Amino acid sequence: MSTDTPPPAPPAPRSPGVSIVVIAYNDVAHVAEAVRSALSQGRDVAEVIAVDDASTDGTGAVLDDLARVDDRLRVLHRTTNSGGCGTPRNEGLRAARAPYVMFLDSDDVLAPGAVRTLLDAARRHDVPVVAGACVRRELPQRHDVRWQPTLFRREAVYERPLRPSLVRDTLCVNKLYSRDFLTAHAITFPTDIHYEDFVFQARVLTAAPRVAVVPQTVYVWHVRRGAPRPSISLRRDHTDNWRDRITAHRRAVAVFEEAGADPLARAARVKFLDLDLRMYLRELPQRDPEYRATWWRLARAYLATFPETELREAPPAARWLARFLLAADQPRDLTRAAQLAARPARLVPPYAADPVWADDLPAPLDGVEDEPLQRLPFTVDARFRGNRLQVRLHDLYGRLARCGVFSLDLELRHRDSGYAGQMVSTVPRLDGASYTAELRLDFDALADRCTPGRRVDVWDLRMRVSCENGRYLRAALRPVGPRPRRAAVPSRRHGLLLVQPYTTHGGSLALRLAPGARGLLGVGARRVRRLTSAYRRAAPVGAR
Repeated sequence: MSTDTPPPAPPAPRSPGVSIVVIAYNDVAHVAEAVRSALSQGRDVAEVIAVDDASTDGTGAVLDDLARVDDRLRVLHRTTNSGGCGTPRNEGLRAARAPYVMFLDSDDVLAPGAVRTLLDAARRHDVPVVAGACVRRELPQRHDVRWQPTLFRREAVYERPLRPSLVRDTLCVNKLYSRDFLTAHAITFPTDIHYEDFVFQARVLTAAPRVAVVPQTVYVWHVRRGAPRPSISLRRDHTDNWRDRITAHRRAVAVFEEAGADPLARAARVKFLDLDLRMYLRELPQRDPEYRATWWRLARAYLATFPETELREAPPAARWLARFLLAADQPRDLTRAAQLAARPARLVPPYAADPVWADDLPAPLDGVEDEPLQRLPFTVDARFRGNRLQVRLHDLYGRLARCGVFSLDLELRHRDSGYAGQMVSTVPRLDGASYTAELRLDFDALADRCTPGRRVDVWDLRMRVSCENGRYLRAALRPVGPRPRRAAVPSRRHGLLLVQPYTTHGGSLALRLAPGARGLLGVGARRVRRLTSAYRRAAPVGAR
């Protein structure tokens, strides 16, 4: 008789576990890419349910063609448009048959391996909800910005009571849900408002599940600012959008309060101050007077309902902006307000006495005396002159003078990889209530750190300020003076460098660097793409 141990039986194949609901309306250019990103997730996907919300541009036909190729795709055609995202998502959810469900918008994509990552975490931790990292991808530049990065630094499981920071992740598309969990708690999307994610996520969190978070990127949120029909989150040039956001946020807070989840309600209000309010306020100088007046009235009315405790819990910039709005009955000082609303925040001079926002506006800057330096909105002005950078660091009510500034360290970090390309240090000069310095950049050395094969690299500039008492702070640089122009710089190693300082969407100074002939071609190609895109947006429909 043989005593050999028989080989272990192969593991049984896992049954498909996920239904993916894709909602689409008049998105014929992108819906196929979205659906394919779901179908390509592999055997864990039992079905993809595409809900066509009465499209008129051929979206439904594209979906039907895809369904004939892959029988996992089911298409639901609505005969009337719902006007939002809640109704089609609910219809897809009702039609789902797999144990787990995910949601996908027609102009976005799932990252490769997203379903497997989330499903493995759900089974490993035995949780009904798993959230993964999301990136906002600016197109056509393909610049990625991580969504709520501090929440997705590492894998974690949160037990009841849930961590208040989970409230800041209001998305539903970067998550996997147990369908039984949603059904048991009757959790659906509201159908009468935009920003329905806010309320849906509040309902999920108040049902008090165990929630797992994984650091892997699972969702790519495409941001197309030049699209003929921007997504709802980009339609901020209409005050109805601001009204919708306030309504959705108010209802989400009510969900928390009715469930007795007061810490989550407080966290939601703080999130509104630090995220929503700042996002709209930094765009307010670009709006017309009628928009500003309506936006201001709506904002003040809602902020008046916030308890003082929530204002005190908000970061200084958000807290000071809320106090400023409540104190001013009409729009004013919008340029300074937009700078304070930027990320990172900057409170630009002039500074009033006391300290207050302005001598005639009693909006106190509470916390300026005892907040950690890292939380205060110091301003660093910067101006390029060739390869020299002139900087001015403005003190904030004497906080820097008391700690004794002894060095300024300029850091240039690669936009995509995050690695440091160059560090330039200097000792600043005290000039009244500010510190000034001039730093010389080595563009040749920076070009050596550019990504091989890439035509243009982007470098973000940050200033580290070190004090004699061991404290330090980091701040972005604010471009001042004439708009910097692109310059061709001779290079010992690359022949020629194309250098372009520019202002980011957040108002900070950044640097584009294109080394050699390859870089020049890249810059030319980018310019052609921009001109072509502008022509397409401007041309009448019949001419396209």
